[in-house]
Amino acid sequence: MKYLLKCCLLILAATIVALAMRLPQLARRPMHCDEAVHACIFRDLLEQGDYRYSPNEYHGPTLSYLTLIPAWLGGSEKLIQINECTLRGVSVFFGVLLVLLTVLLFRGLTPPVAIIAALLTAVCPAMVYYSRYYLHEMLLVCFTFGAIISGYRYTQSRNIIWALLTGLCLGLMHATKETCIIAFGAMAISLILVLIMCRWQNNDSLTNTFKTIKPAHWAVAIAVACLVSVSFYSSFFTNLHGIPDSFRSFIIAFNRASRNPSHPHPWNYFLKIMIYSQSDAGPAWSDAVIILLAAIGFIVAMVRKGIVGVDFHLLRFIAFYTAIMTISYSDIPYKTPWCMLGFLHGIILLAAVGAVAAIKLTTNLPSKILLGLLLLAAGANYGWMAYLASYRYAADPVNPYAYAHTSTDVYEMVQRIEEIAAVHPRGHDMTIHIVSSEHNYWPLPWYLRSFNNVGYYNKVTDNITDAEVIIASPDRQMDLREKLYNAPSTGQINLYVPILDRYLELRPSIELRGYATKDLWDRFQEHQGQSPPPATQTDR
Repeated sequence: MKYLLKCCLLILAATIVALAMRLPQLARRPMHCDEAVHACIFRDLLEQGDYRYSPNEYHGPTLSYLTLIPAWLGGSEKLIQINECTLRGVSVFFGVLLVLLTVLLFRGLTPPVAIIAALLTAVCPAMVYYSRYYLHEMLLVCFTFGAIISGYRYTQSRNIIWALLTGLCLGLMHATKETCIIAFGAMAISLILVLIMCRWQNNDSLTNTFKTIKPAHWAVAIAVACLVSVSFYSSFFTNLHGIPDSFRSFIIAFNRASRNPSHPHPWNYFLKIMIYSQSDAGPAWSDAVIILLAAIGFIVAMVRKGIVGVDFHLLRFIAFYTAIMTISYSDIPYKTPWCMLGFLHGIILLAAVGAVAAIKLTTNLPSKILLGLLLLAAGANYGWMAYLASYRYAADPVNPYAYAHTSTDVYEMVQRIEEIAAVHPRGHDMTIHIVSSEHNYWPLPWYLRSFNNVGYYNKVTDNITDAEVIIASPDRQMDLREKLYNAPSTGQINLYVPILDRYLELRPSIELRGYATKDLWDRFQEHQGQSPPPATQTDR
């Protein structure tokens, strides 16, 4: 009993480390464009109580509905009252919960393995970084882990509570992101492979286990999973079209990922990030030690040797599941770095097995101590990389996890718009037009959420002259000049001058330029006590 208590305390310590790594300075990093999109989707739910699932791009509804909890706790009724901490706090919660859940692996993988897995998850750079992202991925990984644990615990106890929890987690997986189908398929294939290996080795224990499962419990789990999924996708039975749309999303996602991927990368994209990644101006990033330990863990699972007390059926399931997930995501052309979290968590679990096995198989005490010190050093370095990724290089292109990330220039851009609004007679009611091709204005809708008259356009429109402030991409400059200065005159024509002091990028290679009417800019300059900048060719 004392031993288990000590192990639980170590898991708790790992959970505290995870919280300390994830929670501070959540607003320090600029909002990624995807985060801003999800935040604006949440606006309708928060302000109007309305959510309509779209199968085309934006994933499942759990993220929005779960964000209501911290928003309500904070007394927020408008998106303007919400900040980055509120949104990203949802992912922080599930990132920390993922660490805490390892306590449920004491029975299947032994306490030492569970403790090391918890510590590695707590300090894993990718896990820490994306636990601070307002995205669906951390929720999906957590629900998936919950489904695996609950399913395993049910097979050991036949307690219907575990069946209910399994169904709950499966339903939440489906309600979170359409890529859950990859995890479902990996689970099914992994289970079949484990059964085949048992039959090949003349071991019928797992087959006999499944024969004793009550069909009623299977039915309860499936019913709970369906109820949870249907409830979320139907907006709690106010939008029944969301239910068939949730299945259409699989077809849409498949077409986007395979036939016309918008983020194409080679098959070894994830492996290159994990094994070794370094740009000319940044530090080196590597999960090579974790991958090596995971390989040892995989071998242990296959040969059924190296650790005493492990349920090798569970370990083999995790090994097959991780391998299948890794191969599946590597084969899909569409890749973003946060997609690797699903199989990265499996790699961490196998690495914990590999670490324990390596120590167990080391024959003498000095060698055990040396190996233990090396593993501690590797873990400390892992945590240091997590700090660099999440804080020092949080939005820097040298960070392999900062994928197409918003530049810190966005703060300067928004600050200038706020300064101009401060001298405008209508303040935040002034008219702003954002013009950029291919929707390359995100995440500005998040940062300009306090402005009431903002229009977002992919091309220059005829009503551009109504705008008092214009933010435009360089590829729209010719059209902008034509509309501003060659349109038929209907009265006094506004002269527009640049408002940004230097080259500013919204994201890497995505430049935006700003203009305001000259009378408004003169008012701003008078307030600032500065002289207006010289006119450029664009200002004619």
